[in-house]
Amino acid sequence: MKRTRGRHAVILAGLGAGLLLVAGPFVWTALSSVKPEAEIRRDPPTFWPETFTLGNYAELFDRVDMGRAFFNSMLVALVLVAANLLFCSMLGYALAKLRFPGKNVVFALVLVQLAIPGIVLMIPQFVLIAKLGMVNTFIGIILPTMVTPLGVFMMRQFIADLPDELIDAARVDGAKEIRIFLRMILPLCGPPLATLGLITFLGAWNNFLWPAVVAQSQEMYTLPVALNILNGHEGTHYNLLVAGSVVVIAPILLLFVFLQRFFVQGIATTGIK
Repeated sequence: MKRTRGRHAVILAGLGAGLLLVAGPFVWTALSSVKPEAEIRRDPPTFWPETFTLGNYAELFDRVDMGRAFFNSMLVALVLVAANLLFCSMLGYALAKLRFPGKNVVFALVLVQLAIPGIVLMIPQFVLIAKLGMVNTFIGIILPTMVTPLGVFMMRQFIADLPDELIDAARVDGAKEIRIFLRMILPLCGPPLATLGLITFLGAWNNFLWPAVVAQSQEMYTLPVALNILNGHEGTHYNLLVAGSVVVIAPILLLFVFLQRFFVQGIATTGIK
């Protein structure tokens, strides 16, 4: 019993230390967002606010059109989530359960895409978007990541584990492939779809470089790009940056809280035979 209690105490201590390492920076950011600029710059820094103020948020919304940037980020993120859930699951189903010429070649290309850094493709993607006349448009921001190799791989691995007998029985009954996909496959893919949706939303919400390249007017800025305005010629306003960071991070935390059960289940089951 003593050994068991000691082992549990060590495990709890390790988990507590890990929690501090993970949550510590966000807690410090949240607390700093209600400090005045002078207190944030103090050396040594303070952890708990000595002077509590919400003026940072008021000044942030006054300097930056946060409402428009929030709408842009939410629009881009939701469209990308919907597109990836649909198209990645469709391609994953085709690669897992259908037979067609070049199937293995397509799957190999998906795996190759996983190994290529996104920054390598940015220049040719921008040239293509520019020639199509999509610079400074939502479709220009959204189009390159409407289907991601990671999403295709995840969905293919999960769907491959579904029993072929269900699909064969539906085909014998005369069901078309689109009906099998929509009525049988998708309802069984809750965990990986939730995982893919969360990963896609997180990537789209935090993406800075591509929207900064494509969006060339403040009306098209997403939240990370809009916050970059605060790094101007007047210097860096740390009080506004930490307040903006809280505004950006809060929706992601809320989304993860609601979807964490599906996220963990999806990670645990994807690709396991």
